[in-house]
Amino acid sequence: MALSRFTSSSTARSSTLLKPLTTAFLLRRPISSDTTPLTIETSVPFTAHQCEAPSRSVETSSKELLTFFRDMALMRRMEIAADSLYKAKLVRGFCHLYDGQEAVAVGMEAAITKKGFHYNCLSGKGGSMHFYKKGSGFYGGHGIVGAQIPLGCGLAFAQKYSKDETVTFALYGDGAANQGQLFEALNISALWDLPAILVCENNHYGMGTAEWRAAKSPAYYKRGDYVPGLKVDGMDALAVKQACKFAKEHALKNGPIILEMDTYRYHGHSMSDPGSTYRTRDEISGVRQERDPIERIRKLVLSHDLATEKELKDIEKEVRKEVDEAIAQAKVRSISSEKERASVVGLKFSSESPMPEAHELFTNVYVKGFGTEAYGPDRKEVRGVLP
Repeated sequence: MALSRFTSSSTARSSTLLKPLTTAFLLRRPISSDTTPLTIETSVPFTAHQCEAPSRSVETSSKELLTFFRDMALMRRMEIAADSLYKAKLVRGFCHLYDGQEAVAVGMEAAITKKGFHYNCLSGKGGSMHFYKKGSGFYGGHGIVGAQIPLGCGLAFAQKYSKDETVTFALYGDGAANQGQLFEALNISALWDLPAILVCENNHYGMGTAEWRAAKSPAYYKRGDYVPGLKVDGMDALAVKQACKFAKEHALKNGPIILEMDTYRYHGHSMSDPGSTYRTRDEISGVRQERDPIERIRKLVLSHDLATEKELKDIEKEVRKEVDEAIAQAKVRSISSEKERASVVGLKFSSESPMPEAHELFTNVYVKGFGTEAYGPDRKEVRGVLP
């Protein structure tokens, strides 16, 4: 779950629907940098509530589609790696995986304009969900189910007050859709016409409970009643991009809107959830075969002759190498003895990745200016922190 703050953008230009290309390989546009506009139709129509549905024709480019493919392949590979590392007890604590829902993340990223470029992810000290990138407009997740929604609407209030023409996306799952704080926040947002976009990532299972068992009305995009809503194919990155662009313009002009992303996760809610006790394996494999977001982009790229099968395979090989190298570096960091590090065959990070100093425990955690930053290698106490 996350809170994000982004600048607005104009609607995509309309153009005719592109048909599959028939040009020879040598005449095809470069796959890495071609930004020539293409127009692709979304897999299924949008379903609107108290608003006009956006066009199914989405403007994109070869570069964007291949970026989608690589980013989602990277996410998927990292998810699988995290699963393996957790089972090997090399990752501790909680682990919540996202594989299957990658199109929501990349589609939303494609529709936003981030303010600034400062990144601060707490150097891994924030647990499994408490990431925070203020300089990029990302205001973090929340450990209490649904509690990020009123915080997001508060950000939207600040945006309207400062008249900076930006909007807030507040994300939550179907499991949080029945929280009272959601309706309270939505009510005040509607009263004050706040530029808030509430995004329900509906993967149909709130933890291990099917939506039909938890919600009398699982049409979450209609839940606001007096607030417009849009149901989106959350397994289609282009549909997500189009919906988010539409929602931004709506929120700036009219106030809040709800987006329901119809998506699916292949793993359970967390690593303690096998994910197969409350649904069948056939259901999971059926979604993989028919709606997988990565395979959809792969088929789209191939059908429009934007890349070859080999080129896509090469991208996946690069992704695999990138993740494997990151894992190798992380494993070496976990070995404290230089002798043990030297014994690990094939790893080259022993001198580049020393174990951090003890004082690093207190960096990226507390607000600067309250004494905590005074703690260092030569000090044995942390001033300004309650015992």
